Amino acid sequence: MNTVYEWRNSSYLISTDKKKLDQKAIHQYLTRSTWAAGIDIDTVAMSIENSLTFGVFDDDSQIGFARLITDYATFAYLCDVYILEAYQGKGLSRWLMESVHDHPVFIKLRRILLCTTTAPWLYEKLGYEPVNRENFIWTITRPDIYAAK
Repeated sequence: MNTVYEWRNSSYLISTDKKKLDQKAIHQYLTRSTWAAGIDIDTVAMSIENSLTFGVFDDDSQIGFARLITDYATFAYLCDVYILEAYQGKGLSRWLMESVHDHPVFIKLRRILLCTTTAPWLYEKLGYEPVNRENFIWTITRPDIYAAK
């Protein structure tokens, strides 16, 4: 899907334009995150290339990010959602999530999956529910895969 969508709020911009993304800034954040510690820049680049991405900018500086791994028809996995610490508490996380939810691809999806240990209060406000049904969702999880290299 090549259509670029953008949302503006004062000096802030959310854009799906991959050309605007600062992959080094995204990598710097992800490599120190709790979920992708040690991730290499090539893996970040490939993940961006193969996802529907949402960059958050203050003027030209990248201050946040989210991506959907999706088939663009029925399913998406929401991941790598962040707003830099210096910008937290300004409603930008909620605005980012609302923008993701407003995207035409997201609107038609039957199932959206999110795995997180941070900010459950934010996701709950937007309709996400914990999955606590026995034998419903199965996973292979490798939390230290990047650190093992």
